[in-house]
Amino acid sequence: MWWYNGGTECTIGMEERQMISQKYKEMLGAKSVIRQMSEWATGRSKEIGSENVFDFSLGNPSVAVPQAFTDKMIALLQERDTMELHGYSQSQGIPAVRLKFAEYLNKTYGMHYTSEHLFMTTGAAGAVAHAVRAVTQPGDEVITFAPYFPEYNHYVNQTGAVLKVVPADTKQFQIHFEELEKLFSPRTMALLINTPNNPSGIVYSTETIKRLAQFLEEKQKEYGHDIFLISDEPYRDIIFEGVDAPYISKYYDNSLSCYSFAKSLSIPGERLGYIAANPKCTDSALISPMCAQISRGIGHNCPPSIIQIAVAEVLGLTSELSVYETNMNIIYDELVRLGFEVVKPGGTFYIFPRALEKDSVAFCKKAMNYDLVLVPGDTFGCPGYFRMAYCIETEKVERAMPALRKFVAQEYGVR
Repeated sequence: MWWYNGGTECTIGMEERQMISQKYKEMLGAKSVIRQMSEWATGRSKEIGSENVFDFSLGNPSVAVPQAFTDKMIALLQERDTMELHGYSQSQGIPAVRLKFAEYLNKTYGMHYTSEHLFMTTGAAGAVAHAVRAVTQPGDEVITFAPYFPEYNHYVNQTGAVLKVVPADTKQFQIHFEELEKLFSPRTMALLINTPNNPSGIVYSTETIKRLAQFLEEKQKEYGHDIFLISDEPYRDIIFEGVDAPYISKYYDNSLSCYSFAKSLSIPGERLGYIAANPKCTDSALISPMCAQISRGIGHNCPPSIIQIAVAEVLGLTSELSVYETNMNIIYDELVRLGFEVVKPGGTFYIFPRALEKDSVAFCKKAMNYDLVLVPGDTFGCPGYFRMAYCIETEKVERAMPALRKFVAQEYGVR
């Protein structure tokens, strides 16, 4: 094969030239375990019927989209100009939408955002991916806490930064501060937290966040540079009764809030989220325009205009989220009755018990023989545990409990 290189003709043998990216080719051998389990459940459902497969693998909202949101979409399609609804938005998002979001956050959480502090993204994934790039350079370190969403590895490592993981505090799944201290270094430029947490369902308390903020303030002074707190918050509206759920950015100035409407409005396929840069953070007014430049490099910009406009019209509206707490209580009570070690979730639609053997992968494989689809904790950086996503119909959760009892009785002698 002939290549032209700076005026010099050269020949490169086919055996020397990779025709496709080896990096991403190798990633095919490390597909998402969550997706693999979900795909198995789909295949099994075709064999025996979906009503007989108890799929707790994928965090896909199960409650209906609010009728008011559907009505708003219909009205927009009937009444608004098609170019406004279907044309490109500005790279940072529609200005009027960003202003409405800022005003809503200020009213709800006592913040002082302006539209200039908001950047619209394609979901929380897009928000985190942009946020990491905005505050790090290649070689910097980003710290997160186990158990954690496995895609953080890609969001961070593909920027040239390095993800460091603090081992889990499995007694409470709050932040393990002693282990955090050990991992911190002058190269640490950001912490990435997720509360309410996927996969544990735990919500970091106000006490935890205040302690974390104080820790970061001290480290900024010690190292002489900013340390940013990236808060991944797609489950912020799924909080159970009586649970303390602080708004992270109120407690630390150098914070970036990353949110998605996927879970609160049950619209994960619409891909809408945002970054809200704390007005007090360093260069806060530059974060949003910088993210617009980041989008040029990753092709991850301009969420659909119609979704931006529609969501801005229904801010504060959510799906009927209380069903998730109902489902959680059914599962939690049964797990406790069966003798599982489990911390009660404070939000989300996940629960994260300790498996009945050290090898959680083997545990989850055995569960498949009973048509129970669980996700091993290894994929979340916490071996020996497993995740159940209970965003399914309550009736099906109830029917799954006999299958769970049968599984642990026959495989582990638990009754």
